[in-house]
Amino acid sequence: MHKRILRFATLILLCCITGNTYAWQSAPAKQDSTARDSSVQKVIGFIKKISFGGVFQARYTGSLMKDVDVNGVHQPNAEEVVRNSFSIKRARLQAKAQVSDRFTAAVLVNLAEFSGDTKGKVLENAYVSYRWNDALNFTIGQFRPSFGLEDLYPVDIIQSMDFSNQYYAFGSNGWQSFQIGVSMFGAFNKDSKVPMKYALSVVNGNNRNQASDNDNGKLGTARLEFGDMNKLSMGLNGGYGAVKKQSVYALGIDVSGVIPLAPKWDLQLQSEYKQGNNHQLYYALPDSLRKGSVGNYIMNGIYVLPNFRYKINYHKLTSIEFSMRYEYFNEDEKHTGNVRQSYIPMVSLAFLKDYGGRIQLGMQIDQYNKDIPGTKTHNSNLLIAQVQCRF
Repeated sequence: MHKRILRFATLILLCCITGNTYAWQSAPAKQDSTARDSSVQKVIGFIKKISFGGVFQARYTGSLMKDVDVNGVHQPNAEEVVRNSFSIKRARLQAKAQVSDRFTAAVLVNLAEFSGDTKGKVLENAYVSYRWNDALNFTIGQFRPSFGLEDLYPVDIIQSMDFSNQYYAFGSNGWQSFQIGVSMFGAFNKDSKVPMKYALSVVNGNNRNQASDNDNGKLGTARLEFGDMNKLSMGLNGGYGAVKKQSVYALGIDVSGVIPLAPKWDLQLQSEYKQGNNHQLYYALPDSLRKGSVGNYIMNGIYVLPNFRYKINYHKLTSIEFSMRYEYFNEDEKHTGNVRQSYIPMVSLAFLKDYGGRIQLGMQIDQYNKDIPGTKTHNSNLLIAQVQCRF
């Protein structure tokens, strides 16, 4: 009985092998190619859902003051003050995956920050977004909450050498820059004369790359934007939250627009005002030096950034731009705040589309009401030449 079963199984196996061999030999080449193409298309279809990009910025910095180094730090007693240096400002890599028609994931790292202390650095964006429709979208992870003009675009397409002083100060206090939390945003009336966008965010407020929050308080922000940034728009920003059981707030207003001056000349104008509690300064002070509660520590600032753009479109050169940003910032208005005024003139050559290539030459002129020797709170004049490549 067992021998019969074994013979029958052997016979079936031989028939299968013979049949498959005949099919392989006699199958038309077209069918084999179609199957192979189908497999390749599936792989390509998956690859198309993932995009990679990045930006590289290298610069040369020279200090025009003999006792101030390339970082703007006053060093009166140093044997040699480093007054010129080449450096890598940013080396960013981004991966974005379209997981489905509704889910998107993104990761952004800045490899240039490996040159120093990497604590709380390197990783910039790491989030997942869900799109319901134009009016309702969600993001969770590490991202930049929308709380002003400078949160709406990356640093490599701004019309100045860097973000403003107020951006970094409000970022250090948890309102801007890279934070961990959740956001809801969307747009209404896209086809009307006055379109509107909104963004609501709740974040830890203790900056990026933290294992967890450092207290039970959270920071909530809201932004309403009216108009079109390519024509004329206005943004209203407000924030409220708690830091170590004390209430804090922030608010701001911004205006931006593009004014055509001639067929090849445009004026791009941006201006922004912000005010809020400087709880980072408050909690950095010893208890004996604090004056009242955190509500008595107010920072505020305003900047104006006009940028004249001449569209040349000569070979790969797309435009020549001239900008001059003026900024006023006070980190502690109610006490002995040291007002900082900054002047940043810049000329740049833009190549390819969306600043794919860029050469910038500018100055950063900082003036304080009162110099503090041996610190960065000191008058400085820095000359900066920067080369940028986006990919």
